[in-house]
Amino acid sequence: MVYYRRLGEVPRKRHSQFRGADGALYHEEMQGEEGFSWTQSFLYHRRIPTAITAAESHADDGGPMRPNDPLLPRHLRTHAFEPGGDPILGRRVLMGNSDLTISYVAADADSPLYRNAVGDELVYVEAGSAVLESPYGRMEVGDGDYVVIPTSTTHRWRLLGGELRLFVVTASGGGHIRPPKRFMSPFGQFLDGSPYNERDIRGPEELTSADGPAEVYVRHRRGVTRYTYAYHPFDVVGWDGYNYPYALSIRDFTPSTGALHLPPPTYITFEGPGFVICSFVPRMYDYHPDAVKVPYNHANVDSDEVLFYCGGDFMSRAGTGVGMGSISLHPAGYIHGPQPGSAEKSMTVTRTEEYAVMVDTFKPLDLGPHLDEAEDPGYAWSWARGAGVDVGG
Repeated sequence: MVYYRRLGEVPRKRHSQFRGADGALYHEEMQGEEGFSWTQSFLYHRRIPTAITAAESHADDGGPMRPNDPLLPRHLRTHAFEPGGDPILGRRVLMGNSDLTISYVAADADSPLYRNAVGDELVYVEAGSAVLESPYGRMEVGDGDYVVIPTSTTHRWRLLGGELRLFVVTASGGGHIRPPKRFMSPFGQFLDGSPYNERDIRGPEELTSADGPAEVYVRHRRGVTRYTYAYHPFDVVGWDGYNYPYALSIRDFTPSTGALHLPPPTYITFEGPGFVICSFVPRMYDYHPDAVKVPYNHANVDSDEVLFYCGGDFMSRAGTGVGMGSISLHPAGYIHGPQPGSAEKSMTVTRTEEYAVMVDTFKPLDLGPHLDEAEDPGYAWSWARGAGVDVGG
């Protein structure tokens, strides 16, 4: 994370004796990034956090990936997925590469304890509300929230009634999801003019006390292991540092506007190894008198582009079947743009009302085992049909 937080009790000095009222020594745990050379947090447990009593392999049902061959744009309707399972084990893998995995889940049950020891996770809450619990405490999240969970953070999701729909980006190649460097000073402060800052970020607010043995599912570089711990990982009396889960509402992202169309990097929100994540939010449209207000046709020369449509009116996609919960994939090597007629329709419109999350990757995306369950097979031909061209697809 990018700035210091403290919750509960911590000793005055790191690595020094810290005891409870009964005189028992608390157990210090350091969670840090990039070895010992980047951001860190220090947690203080009532009992040792390392005692495991059982370990067994758990089936990794991510399934095989396949190339996007023949190269086609794709449209997925995630609302075709019926609610079922929990926010961790119920995820459906849709696409990915060696840098990241993109999945979706419509959960109707609480999750088990889970720790991703491979890379950070960014979870966008499309619908519903929940509490994210971790050794760092409780954090309530709801629709429109980005939730960033650092690597190796043990956590679980508790639903606050109803279903919880999540769009999940995992840094599967290792590495961390962070605010873009261009928003930050060399000392980690958000610069004035960045589209969000420390005031918009929420962290855990209250420690979660737990005791007794606990099962934890751990994703590691070779698969998934289910550990049984002698002591619960949430038995923390306090922590401090720069590394913890946090939430940012997409509604707190301040968009830029211009006289003419601004390119997608204007809306970058997070960056990870081999990918970036952007937020499209309601804003005033371009105000030059001759502006064409919908995006121009473009080819992603160096990246695959994924868009998750999560709110509002998607004017440039009208007529394609794209709507709430849709995911589009426009791969490198494919020229794409607004639907025929969208540019003309935009001329008198003064603002856009859409919300969307974009993921741009710099390696080609393969297709996941659950993509076929939600795919619209006619999407690739929608531009031709919109222009009145007869196609056989």
